[in-house]
Amino acid sequence: MPQTAHIEQHFTSSETVRDVVIGMSDGLTVPFALAAGLSGAVTATRIVVTAGFAEIAAGAIAMGLGGYLAAKSDAEHYASEESREQREVVEKTEDEVAEVEAIFAAYGLEDAEVGPIIQAFRNRPKAWVDFMMRYELGLEKPDPSRAMKSAITIGGAYVAGGLIPLGPYLLVSSIQLGLIISIVVTMAALAAFGSVKGHFTGAGPLRSALQTLLIGGLAAAAAFTIARLIA
Repeated sequence: MPQTAHIEQHFTSSETVRDVVIGMSDGLTVPFALAAGLSGAVTATRIVVTAGFAEIAAGAIAMGLGGYLAAKSDAEHYASEESREQREVVEKTEDEVAEVEAIFAAYGLEDAEVGPIIQAFRNRPKAWVDFMMRYELGLEKPDPSRAMKSAITIGGAYVAGGLIPLGPYLLVSSIQLGLIISIVVTMAALAAFGSVKGHFTGAGPLRSALQTLLIGGLAAAAAFTIARLIA
């Protein structure tokens, strides 16, 4: 009887999604809060637009640089731990054997079953090191181009998110009308972004949308209130 092949579909771009989430969430909330705050203190849309673009540029650079440095740190940490494991496989072989036995024991394998695996590792030191990196230390080998990709993704997502609340101020001359349109557009964008984020992260679209909407709304309301009190 013919059988349908079992095909597993897993989402494998979690790092990219994480970068988009980091950049877009900050890009939507920070410029939105800034524009709302300035709208409560100034009367010219030109000031809001100028300050908004300056913040988007500075924020994108800072966020992108942060992502770059974080990814570089991950790569350097992996390289350092890999070098240590390579030495230990040679200099502390029996200790490493005991660690392999402990890992497989946690899965219910007996010493007799683990023996051939250990012998295979002895013959393949690189595979042994790779195994220890993943199953002892929980580290995955990073993509060499990860740092630059992360910087570009986070920075680009920040710019894309920041232009949404700032856009209405470019289209209307009234700062109050610009604020109202910005609130409506940004709230809709926050809800949509939160829903998409929840779909990819497994948190649930509705819950994630409400959470993102609440955080963005509170940030903007706080900035607007503070600006009103100071002005």
